[in-house]
Amino acid sequence: MKTFKLDNEPKIESGFKTPENYFDNFSARVMEQLPKEEPKTISLFSKRKTWIYAAAAILVLALTIPVVYTNFYSSSSEIDEATLENYISYHSTVSDADLVNLLDEKDIQKINVDLNIDDKLIENELSQDSNLEHYILN
Repeated sequence: MKTFKLDNEPKIESGFKTPENYFDNFSARVMEQLPKEEPKTISLFSKRKTWIYAAAAILVLALTIPVVYTNFYSSSSEIDEATLENYISYHSTVSDADLVNLLDEKDIQKINVDLNIDDKLIENELSQDSNLEHYILN
């Protein structure tokens, strides 16, 4: 094999040669070729902006309607009689003393029933019924 020396062998010259001072003015020439006015950029968000705002408005309305309904259109704070009676019957921890403590003067006036029973009426009823012991003991 023949010894190979890089310095002694003839070199192949490339076919492309740059002119002198080519890269000194290169950036200035490229900047001259660019357009003077920049084109207007249209973002993808701007096309969908109205739809996003509409969805946000619907979401806000959907969340505020239940709040407004519960605050302004709720039923009155008074409890109807059937609900109160059911509550008391299912919760036996409420005693008679607790109920008496909750009564107002108006409630007592409503409960107060004035029965005008004559003595003759009582005697009639007792004379007709033979089981007097039951009435006396109770």
